[in-house]
Amino acid sequence: MIGLVQLRPNPPRMITVVVAVALAVVGVILAWPIDSVIGVLAPLDSILSTVGLGLDRQTGFLFLFLSPVLLVVGALLPQI
Repeated sequence: MIGLVQLRPNPPRMITVVVAVALAVVGVILAWPIDSVIGVLAPLDSILSTVGLGLDRQTGFLFLFLSPVLLVVGALLPQI
């Protein structure tokens, strides 16, 4: 098996796991709107509006996609 690159994944750092779980939780709240909790995310709206995102279903699904991607990248790159 000459020429094959073997990836040796490491466990992601704890901060990466915490950020991924936070993205997943916010993603679930936004993707399947939970009205009683969306009010708590109001401070997040001002941060997201600076990059052109809002508190809507698209952002929720984006966060749900980014959560496992962050974990995979964190496992492959030891600095993250």
